[in-house]
Amino acid sequence: MTGNELHRAALTRRRFLGMAAVGAASTALSACVTSPPSIEPAEGFPPYETEPAFSGPAAMYGPLEDDGRLIPAVPYQKIDPQYYRQIVEDPTGERPGTIVVHTPTRFLYLVMEDGQALRYGVGIGRQGFSWSGRAQVQWKQKWPKWTPPDDMIARQPELAKYSAANGGMPPGLDNPLGARALYLFQGNVDTLYRLHGSPEWWSIGKAVSSGCVRLINQDIIDLYSRVPVKTPVLVV
Repeated sequence: MTGNELHRAALTRRRFLGMAAVGAASTALSACVTSPPSIEPAEGFPPYETEPAFSGPAAMYGPLEDDGRLIPAVPYQKIDPQYYRQIVEDPTGERPGTIVVHTPTRFLYLVMEDGQALRYGVGIGRQGFSWSGRAQVQWKQKWPKWTPPDDMIARQPELAKYSAANGGMPPGLDNPLGARALYLFQGNVDTLYRLHGSPEWWSIGKAVSSGCVRLINQDIIDLYSRVPVKTPVLVV
């Protein structure tokens, strides 16, 4: 790097760290709440490839069969290309293996070696802005159930059939948590903050009405495969 590039990188990392120092809000989350039934053991970090074999958005966001479900192709041409999964220079300064969610820009970074990061586009619901700070992935779930909270059911009575008493909404292509969910804890305390998939590809890069942090289903499947339980997470 040149002196100017190093200076810009240092400024970018200071901005991230400064924003991370802001106190975490205690607002309760709602639409993405689903209680994990168990805790998986910690795993070692897998090796990361600095140049993954990405063959373009048509392949990354094409149809995908997963656990007997066919996830439809995403019309990626209708999404701003900056939100495609891609390798970028790491702006976070965090150690490799860390997930950083930068809510203002709607980006999620998985920090890699050699000053690089794997960046995903995300959609942020109002609950996605309700919490910030450091946590860890305490639990991972493929094709999770979704249980709308009581306050949401009060606003939308048609969701009562998916209440906790009724067993929640079964996994599936229309489930708001999508194909995967990562559950964030601070110690043994559930933050109620989730990183999850979504069938609503059009919400990527936007602030939507409900939920935590949503990714395209193809992207959350990719992220899920790369991070073990106990992965550190910083939400800015």
